[in-house]
Amino acid sequence: MRKIPEIFGSMVFNESVMKERLPKDTYKALKRTREQGEPLDPQVANIVANAMKEWAVEKGVTHFTHWFQPMTGITAEKHDSFIYPVENGKVIMEFSGKELIKGEPDASSFPSGGLRATFEARGYTAWDPTSDAFIKDGTLCIPTAFCSYGGEALDKKTPLLRSMDALNKQVMRILHLFGTPANRVNTTVGPEQEYFLIDEAMYKKRKDLVYTGRTLFGAKPPKGQELEDHYFGVIKPRVSAYMKDLDEELWKLGILAKTKHNEAAPAQHELAPIFTTGNVATDGNQLTMEIMKKVASKHGLYCLLHEKPFAGVNGSGKHNNWSICTDTGINLLEPGESPEENAQFLLFLTAILEAVDKHQDLLRLSVASAGNDHRLGSSEAPPAIISVFLGDELTGILESIENKSEYDQKDAAEMNIGVDVLPKFPKDATDRNRTSPFAFTGNKFEFRMLGSTVSIACPNMILNTIVADTLCRYADRLEKAEDFNKELNHIIRHSYRDHKRIVFNGNNYAPEWVEEAKRRGLLNLESAADALPYYKHPENIELFEKYGVLSGTEIVSRCEIQLENYCKQIHIEALTMVDMIKKDILPAACAYMKDISKEAINKKQLCADISCELEETLLKKLSQLTADLYKEMEALEAAVAGAEDMQDVEQCAKYYRNPVLMQMEKTRAIADEIECNVGEKYWPYPTYGDLLFSVR
Repeated sequence: MRKIPEIFGSMVFNESVMKERLPKDTYKALKRTREQGEPLDPQVANIVANAMKEWAVEKGVTHFTHWFQPMTGITAEKHDSFIYPVENGKVIMEFSGKELIKGEPDASSFPSGGLRATFEARGYTAWDPTSDAFIKDGTLCIPTAFCSYGGEALDKKTPLLRSMDALNKQVMRILHLFGTPANRVNTTVGPEQEYFLIDEAMYKKRKDLVYTGRTLFGAKPPKGQELEDHYFGVIKPRVSAYMKDLDEELWKLGILAKTKHNEAAPAQHELAPIFTTGNVATDGNQLTMEIMKKVASKHGLYCLLHEKPFAGVNGSGKHNNWSICTDTGINLLEPGESPEENAQFLLFLTAILEAVDKHQDLLRLSVASAGNDHRLGSSEAPPAIISVFLGDELTGILESIENKSEYDQKDAAEMNIGVDVLPKFPKDATDRNRTSPFAFTGNKFEFRMLGSTVSIACPNMILNTIVADTLCRYADRLEKAEDFNKELNHIIRHSYRDHKRIVFNGNNYAPEWVEEAKRRGLLNLESAADALPYYKHPENIELFEKYGVLSGTEIVSRCEIQLENYCKQIHIEALTMVDMIKKDILPAACAYMKDISKEAINKKQLCADISCELEETLLKKLSQLTADLYKEMEALEAAVAGAEDMQDVEQCAKYYRNPVLMQMEKTRAIADEIECNVGEKYWPYPTYGDLLFSVR
């Protein structure tokens, strides 16, 4: 491998390339657009487009695409070549500013949630100059927003960018009052990505993995994660080779891949990047998930990103580390050294607490999906209840402010491990709470409820918006205050008093917490079917419209799209179960019973007095189990048929939650018991043991 600094960003039209290839005035104009949001002059766009094309062609590129993120949850692209016909049957390579700034893909087949009819096909992509263009698979990819003919957002990027602008505006009002130097603020995000790696040949033999991304059947193997020997364990050679190639491919694309390790479950791993700006981090995470799968295939592996691909072991999440930073390098969630800096920090902290408490519903629905429902609350991920971990020290400070009492600050303790040769070092003020859904970890908040497949755009869009709303109200009060410090203290004290119910520093996995949360009046939206309808509550529509993040029609469309997707996912899973039972599981069990019957007959023919108790016991057991399985499969088919005529998508989602999903669980339990009683060579699929322990 070449030296990392040489390959890092080599496939990105980044700032260093722009500075090298663009005229000085053009570079400065583009920089103002990227950093200050100034409109881009068409002539400047033409110069940028030509430089971008020349750079790409030198690297062997022949096509470009507007790379966007529709409501499918994955990325989309339509490729056009640079060729342009000239005289004598020749072509030249050309790329104009108009082609850079705007594209027109067919929008008719993308989810719209009723924003347009199928025959209204026109949609537009618009260049996002704040996110660098890059080369992928020999094509120049230009990050873009995606909207309908009427201007409504049909993607995940547009609302995220709007929310970043809304938050910037409100934070700048607060910073101006404190006299903190800054021209602009951005959220910084670092999404930790969990995933499973299994053998690709085995993956292809599992219909459930191919069609749904998770195993719908599978008996528990003798060993799972009980020994806790996989977490941070030695990385196996085949996996290590994969991770090495993955790092290199990500580095070429300018993605700051930093940390890699084994996770808790067998075959489970994690990749964590260095923090970067919110929309850039979102683009980077979408690219990361795509590249993970591509690199895996080169190693004969398959990368599973489903939240719960295997029952009985941990599922996969995506921890969204979120903070707010100024363009002058100040992290606003970093406690300061002076009283003024700490007052500013505490104001932002209480604003976030208030925002999370007031908008538990929005944060919960931002991570809602059929896949994540299997993971949340399963003692491997936070429950579906939103709460905030602050730690004892910060909680103590806020309690003393609320009670107007002195805070008894504890001196930083020193860690002494008891071995002379090992160094002593300061002990952190608080431990990390890995069970909390929204934990303060020193200079950022870690939102841990996200599922591994989700785009981080929606959770961050909602975080930005709800915090902007709270800061707006604070700024309104502080700007009118006759005594700034008095009003500041009043806001912090009363906000904490009114919203401290959201703070919980204990074990979120404990069943007692569910009762305690109920007593506090916190929401417990157990499934996506329960959470997603909150999108359309009047106060939420008013919130998004106030800050121009989403219109009422855009909100309703997103709710419809996600509820429809929830129904479709479970529908596909149910049909896959039926297909596997009819075509594979029942025939396998019958073949095994047939051979057992032959064995019993052969034994009796050899000796009439010989015992066939074993064969008879197995036959009786399997005969009953297969009959039960067929009965439950028919009940599942009937349950699925019951959803066919439902017009109301909310009603349909709740129906798929129960009875369809509940019937799927009953059906699976019987099939898994059959697997435990059928000979290995008869079973039609790789087992959990094969899938989880075969990669070396």
